[in-house]
Amino acid sequence: MERLLRLIAGAFILISLALAYYHSKYWLIMTGIVGFNLFQSGFTNWCPTMTILRLLGIKENKG
Repeated sequence: MERLLRLIAGAFILISLALAYYHSKYWLIMTGIVGFNLFQSGFTNWCPTMTILRLLGIKENKG
């Protein structure tokens, strides 16, 4: 699940950067939100995306 989480975060950042370059600089807000979420999850050990992935039935790799 952590690998999937990193893939999702990386994809969101790359997509928002491309949209900011080609469409509107306001897409950088999405980059900031993803970055802030990664930052806060480092302190709290809680990430909303992990909660969503669990609800979708993605199992964590324990070991």
